Amino acid sequence: MTVNETKDRYLDKPVVEFRMGDTIADPAAVRTSVYRLTQDYDSAESQRDLLDSFLGQINTSALDALIIGAWSEAHDEGPQGYLDGLIERRAELPALQALFVGDMTYEDCEISWIIQSDYNPLLAAFPQLRSLRIRGSSELKLEAFEHAQLEELAIECGGLPGGIANAIGGSKLPALRRLELWLGDDGYGFDGDVDTYAKLLDAIDASRLDYLGLRNSQLSDALAQHLAAQPWLGKLKMLDLSMGTIGDEGAQAFCESAYLAGLGTLDLSHHYIGETWQAKLRALPCKVVLDDPQDAEESDGDRYVAVSE
Repeated sequence: MTVNETKDRYLDKPVVEFRMGDTIADPAAVRTSVYRLTQDYDSAESQRDLLDSFLGQINTSALDALIIGAWSEAHDEGPQGYLDGLIERRAELPALQALFVGDMTYEDCEISWIIQSDYNPLLAAFPQLRSLRIRGSSELKLEAFEHAQLEELAIECGGLPGGIANAIGGSKLPALRRLELWLGDDGYGFDGDVDTYAKLLDAIDASRLDYLGLRNSQLSDALAQHLAAQPWLGKLKMLDLSMGTIGDEGAQAFCESAYLAGLGTLDLSHHYIGETWQAKLRALPCKVVLDDPQDAEESDGDRYVAVSE
């Protein structure tokens, strides 16, 4: 499976696409919509040109959320023009609290090909940022950082380098409540193990999270066995292991866990769990999502994450 849709809503607002040459009639429209800046593959304008065109038509002091969509030749260059432009004009953007960089489909660029950038300067420039979502991990740079306001951090990719997980674990994020990481496949950049994520969860104190997503992982069974043994499991509103390779071993771990009481939702969508263990999961004292069952026999016994290339 690949990413085949862009967002049509973001933070409970409709998403409106903005391309070079578009006109925004109402400068205050950013209060009711979230704009996605989008370029074609061979766009003549630079990233900075498009950003400046957009910011020049809105009330920048009211802009609270922004999406960076496909940029020209995303497989060759990252979104640095956008990031530099936002940093340079940060004084005009005091309300910016949510940023999603890379909202594009496989038709624009396969997720494993998306070139990313260094996000530490952006995070330092926007201390009021509450949500950062990034798609793509190729050339993604992130070192341990401090941020007092960041509540949500999400990285969507086909393979997450262990160094990124270690950087998050080494960061000071007192407001963090939602962490979503797509671990992916070792053929597309994943190089961690269960211990990598056990250390990360200990370092950030996962007991304070509302939502934990370790999605799209080839280690889903082993992750499930580790998570099922954590006393803080029942404090989560949602544990999301969807898009991965979980099978009967992981299902059994949750069914035998002593720490499920209080957990709101366990999302295991895109799974390889047999019918017997599915029935046992449905009897657990929490909502269990078992959509999109997979058949390992159809793939010669192999299991695949939902999104890799």
